[in-house]
Order: sequence, then structure tokens, then C-alpha cells
Amino acid sequence: MKIVYMGTPDFAVAPLKALCAAGHDVVLAVTKPDRAKDRGKKLQSCPVKQAALELGIPVSTPEKLRGNEEFLEELRSASPDLIVVAAYGKILPPGILELPKYGCVNVHASLLPAYRGSAPIHRAVMDGCEKTGVTIMMMEEGLDSGDMLAQAETFIGEKTTEQLHEELSELGAELLVKTIPGLEDGTAVRVPQDGRLATYAPMVFKEEGIIDFSKTARQICCLVRGFNSWPTASTVLDGKVMKVHGAKPGKNSPTGKAPGTVVSAGKDGIETACGDGTVLLTNIQMPGKKAMDASAFLLGHKIEIGTVLG
Repeated sequence: MKIVYMGTPDFAVAPLKALCAAGHDVVLAVTKPDRAKDRGKKLQSCPVKQAALELGIPVSTPEKLRGNEEFLEELRSASPDLIVVAAYGKILPPGILELPKYGCVNVHASLLPAYRGSAPIHRAVMDGCEKTGVTIMMMEEGLDSGDMLAQAETFIGEKTTEQLHEELSELGAELLVKTIPGLEDGTAVRVPQDGRLATYAPMVFKEEGIIDFSKTARQICCLVRGFNSWPTASTVLDGKVMKVHGAKPGKNSPTGKAPGTVVSAGKDGIETACGDGTVLLTNIQMPGKKAMDASAFLLGHKIEIGTVLG
């Protein structure tokens, strides 16, 4: 099938490669323009652009889609049978949605209608969900509200957002390749979403990663895993921001101490009072330093019992 592919981050690379490996003719990759990165402000291409160029696929990087007649003409010239979207980051206007013979499909990293929006993996982990997955859906003007074609699920357990990101990318790639033939031969079954069950996953902000020790140990651990590896949960130790990359529940009985109070610090980590007992901070990172096990950090940095974090 002749396909135009639209995507931007790492998550969208595996589906692109899977389409090519399955023998589809990806005639154009559409992604965001190069952006200045880091202190040097050097322009850097996004992962999908890099992958497309390695695969020999022409790349287009429009600044905007709506009202962009030049880009719309470029799509018409490509004459795709199908447009595939994965974490592209822009809403497709009607002129694009109506262009391909088989429409536009999206690889979305949630079990729709749950977690529509831009940060479904982060939010599912942060909320302590038991499972998540990917949905291949037909696109329409609404936000992730189109008919579903296929779903695949996985258990979250103790996985971090980073670990799930990679897993769901591969799962989505596999499911996408299995789903496309049904569009072509007319056997694909479109299942409408129940909008009454819809939940939303807005983008995450660094400020949300500041640990509130009045919450339960489970809620704090979910936040830490949800913000791993970006943008990272944090607290404050001795006036310095301390990133927290790992945490696990401690004692499940109240300590009588104010939330955030360090009750012990040793080989198991930095044990801190929280809403329902204690939470152990097991992997931390101080400014200008590498992430390390809290036990290793404590070998050279004493934390007094009674110190209050945050």
C-alpha cells in the first residue's frame, strides 16, 4: 500500500520501520521541523526524520498544517492510499483527513477511550493503572475519538514510563502491520468509542513531578515511575533540587512524623514519612551529578534523621 507517514518522537520510529519491513511503499514522512537543542542551540532533527532519511524516504517538515496549501498539494502529489499517524503532535485538518482512499489511521498509546490526548503513557503510570496498551484507530476531527480498528494490551506492574514507551512502540508497530490488510480488503471492523467512558491525558509539566509527601507511598511511587525518565520526579534536600529516579513503599504504618521527614537513611535508601507510612527513595540525583543508588550517595553524604525534604 502507498503510505504517507506522520510522526515525530522515538515512539513513532518502530511503526515506520515496521511498515517498510512489511513491504509497504512509504512515499513520504511528515514530521516537525528541526529545532535548536541544548546550550549550543544546534539544530537537531527528530527521531522520525532521522529514521526516514536512513530508510531513503523523502521528508517534509511543515510548520503548520491548517491553511497550508503548499503542503496539501505536496500530499496530493504523493497520492497516498493511507496516511498513518503516530505521535505526530499536530491535529490533522479535514482537507488531509479526506485525502487518502482508505483514510487516516493513528497509533495511540492507550486503550481508548481511556487516556485520549498527548501523554497517555505518563498518565496511566502516574494514576497507578493495572494495564495499558495501544489502539489503532481511524482519525476524525475530534481528539483521539475515531472508530477503533484493533487493540493490544500489556500489564504495567512496576514498569516506568520509559520502559512502557519502548514496549508500546513495538506493540503498536506489530498491531499496525496486522491491521492494514483489513482496510485494503474491506474486512476491518470499525468499533465506535463510547464517549461516556473517555478520559484525557494532557501533557505533563515538570512542576507536577514535585513530590508531595502527604500522599500515599503508592501514589509517590507511581509518580516517580511515571516521570521516569522524563521529566523526573524531584524534591529538595538542603536547599538543592534532588531528582528521584526510583522509589518503593516502606513501612505501611504512620510514623507520627510530618510528611517529608527522613526517618532513616541507609542501605535500603532514604526512608521518608508520607501519608500512610513511609516511602523509600532508592535512586537519586543531585545537581551536576549522575544518578546513583541512594545507598551509594549516603556513603559520602550524611543525611540527619529528622531532615525534612521538600
